[in-house]
Amino acid sequence: MTELQQAARQALALMDLTSLNDDDNDTVIRELCARANTPVGHPAAVCVYPAFVQSARAALAEQGLAGKVKVATVTNFPHGAADVERAAAETRAAIAAGADEVDVVFPYRALMAGDAEVGRELVEACKRECGDAVLKVILETGELKEAGLIDRAGMLAIDGGADFLKTSTGKVTVNATLDAAKILLTAIKASGRDVGFKAAGGVRTAEDAAAYLQLAERVMGAEWITPAHFRFGASGLLGSLLETLGVEQDKGSTEGY
Repeated sequence: MTELQQAARQALALMDLTSLNDDDNDTVIRELCARANTPVGHPAAVCVYPAFVQSARAALAEQGLAGKVKVATVTNFPHGAADVERAAAETRAAIAAGADEVDVVFPYRALMAGDAEVGRELVEACKRECGDAVLKVILETGELKEAGLIDRAGMLAIDGGADFLKTSTGKVTVNATLDAAKILLTAIKASGRDVGFKAAGGVRTAEDAAAYLQLAERVMGAEWITPAHFRFGASGLLGSLLETLGVEQDKGSTEGY
């Protein structure tokens, strides 16, 4: 097995296989969950809109993946409003619907306008609603742009109790970048907290994934890179990983976030 194939196999197990499209429906989500059942392993999670959490759980069970693949969803998405009560209520509802993991958008515009406190408060409130469920905080690094703001957002999220720092919604012009990833990984390491990292949006090829894995290994060490600490949020990436691993697939199923 080549180094790229090794990275592809590793990346597949770290994926949050994602469908967050306006035209999603139960059929689309069933197909997404069927794609998660590959001959070379399965992703860590599927990520869907809250309305489809139950559909995803049922579809994963049909694939024999119940308890193996987590169901993640999104809240305060994609706008990242600074409404703490609304974000907490959406998170509470997502957990009640059966989500194992919640990806909440940090109020990044409020931080850019000088209000840092609301971000920490929002993360704290959503973490309370999550309980033992995993909370990933989407920082929208491509909109924050400046290294200092990205680092500040990451530290506020960590202080609020984030389980993961996630780069992006996948809904803006600039999503995951290696530069932003390095800032967030460095912040996690500096914090000394048990916090993971998720690159989302724009990671489309096995080569892209390998570059993020190499960066994470340099900053955090190879042993840190497990589904408990590292994720890719993507849909199109799966096709490239399977192609790299020599798996025949439906060429029409490789588009997306």
